[in-house]
Amino acid sequence: MQNSSSAADAGHKPASPRVAGSRKNVGRAVVILASLALLVLLLIQILYTTGATASGFADWRPILAAYLFWAVGIGVGQVVIRGERGLRALFLLPAVFFTVAVVIFPTLFGVYIASLDWNLSSLEGPRFYGFNNLIGLLHDTYYWNALGNMIFYTAAVLGEYAVAFGLALLLNAEIRARKFFRVVFLLPMMLSPVAVSWMIGKSLMEYRFGPAATLARYLGWDNPAFFASPWMAWLSIEAMDAWVSIPFIMIILLAGLQAMPKEVQEAAKVDGANGWQAFWHVTFPIMLPVSITVLIIRIIFKLKLADIVINVTAGGPGGATDTVSSFIYRVYRDRSNVGYGTGLAIFYLLLIIALLTLLLRLSNRWTQKVG
Repeated sequence: MQNSSSAADAGHKPASPRVAGSRKNVGRAVVILASLALLVLLLIQILYTTGATASGFADWRPILAAYLFWAVGIGVGQVVIRGERGLRALFLLPAVFFTVAVVIFPTLFGVYIASLDWNLSSLEGPRFYGFNNLIGLLHDTYYWNALGNMIFYTAAVLGEYAVAFGLALLLNAEIRARKFFRVVFLLPMMLSPVAVSWMIGKSLMEYRFGPAATLARYLGWDNPAFFASPWMAWLSIEAMDAWVSIPFIMIILLAGLQAMPKEVQEAAKVDGANGWQAFWHVTFPIMLPVSITVLIIRIIFKLKLADIVINVTAGGPGGATDTVSSFIYRVYRDRSNVGYGTGLAIFYLLLIIALLTLLLRLSNRWTQKVG
């Protein structure tokens, strides 16, 4: 028995340090060679695309093939270097490579395009422009006007949240036909914002024959132009966007209310708390994590607002309803300026990342303080 046990131990004897070291060196060599090959091919293609060299590939397909071989080389290198842990890492690597392919690379490529003077209406094609697009952005008053409008649109999310919370509390109460009202209140969310902009903005709120304008005249409003004055146009756009988006906030908050333990609310009633006290000291603090999550998601969607503005007002009157996304759309459509439009989008992306990072930190501190 001892001899067989010794033989089994000898069969599973770990590799010597010299063998393990040479194996790791081979794995590192595979990773380095694969990475160098990808970087060299990518550099050649970039130089060829910018006109710096006369040799290169007709399209980017060889770079895609090199990227796939690089991914395989990274996987093989991880297994050779790390052994069993490398095998476990293989389950994570596809998600990492997918993120690099569809998020990181397009972003870097967008930065590259933002450095070009690329006008689709020009016969010269793209040429390197350096930081001139950024300089032009800093002096573009229309772009900064759109950024200022986004402050008002983003602040309006708090009003949407208040209305949605009230509806969620109503639908969570014991009222008649609450299942019917839940379905009815969700209907706007099922519609496309483009359809809403045409049905409401272009039809219902039309100045001459729209039902809303006709009703406003009947009630005494002599000039019911919903999109003529800046503030009225902004409020009309916000009303349409809120009508589409409030059901989403409501359904998330309603799910959170239904998940709340009933014992906590009953204890508040036993302690003599009225409705407002029970909401402010019990319901709202418990719902705070859900509220912050849905607010962050809604702000992200609000920062992308474009379709209703483009279809109804095209940013007017005088840029009062313009958003950054609608302005960038017009830069692409009217000016055909790919380089400048991409520069605007990259700059806006950086602002969004900074804003969301700040909001997440502040919300985390607030949650810990309340908790």
